[in-house]
Amino acid sequence: MLYLIGLGLGDEKDITIKGLEAVKNADLVFLESYTSVLGISRESLSVFYGKEVLEADREMTEGAEEILSLAKTKNVAFLVVGDPFSATTHADLILRARKEGIPVQVIHNASILNAAGKCGLQLYRFGETVSLVFFTDNWKPDSFYDKIARNRASGLHTLCLLDIQMKEPNLESLARGKVVYEPPRIMTISQAIEQLLYVEHSRKQNILDEEKLFCVGLARIGHATECIAYGSLQQLARYSFGPPPHSLIIPGELHFLEAEHLESFRITKENT
Repeated sequence: MLYLIGLGLGDEKDITIKGLEAVKNADLVFLESYTSVLGISRESLSVFYGKEVLEADREMTEGAEEILSLAKTKNVAFLVVGDPFSATTHADLILRARKEGIPVQVIHNASILNAAGKCGLQLYRFGETVSLVFFTDNWKPDSFYDKIARNRASGLHTLCLLDIQMKEPNLESLARGKVVYEPPRIMTISQAIEQLLYVEHSRKQNILDEEKLFCVGLARIGHATECIAYGSLQQLARYSFGPPPHSLIIPGELHFLEAEHLESFRITKENT
């Protein structure tokens, strides 16, 4: 049996009662550690659950052979930060399990996809979500720009998910037959805005005006130290959000209630 269990966004106490029961009954417990980050350590989860929580890194999660093999004869709990369906990787894991005849139970929880509404923007007024990945010297993908443009043309908000790289192989070393991993990197709002504006200056379509376009920065939503700020791209790039995880929302047309909510998070001289 394979259990995919959402942990929510904060700490060990955000798991649901149903999720905790599944963990308690599991023979093995894995924490997926590459599509998102939790605000506490894996060791803290182990203490709270009363059993060892093992790491499932990128190779184990995407390969999935070990997890699926174990789930054929044991109860395996696979813990996911947020909700299990927040990342396509987990949907693929479920499909592969079903093809191999492994029973699967999904236990849901909060994710950034719904917790983003805490800033006051109404969830049903969001368009397509986009992912911003770290640029390299030779790779600067910009397809997100067209999606943002379509959302804004329809008056819809855009949630931007920012890149998390926890175990990325160094390509030069890989070409020489050696596997060396890059240091972990998590994109900040400031870095995301820098890349957005790079594409804007290249495209020159006036979709993202750094002074006139007001956006929402989200940091550590669901944590005790969460931070929400509303301001121009220029202001958000300079704002001190603290540690990641970070997300960015580019609003579309605002309902008057949305506008009122956002004003409570506006950046001023007093809160910069």
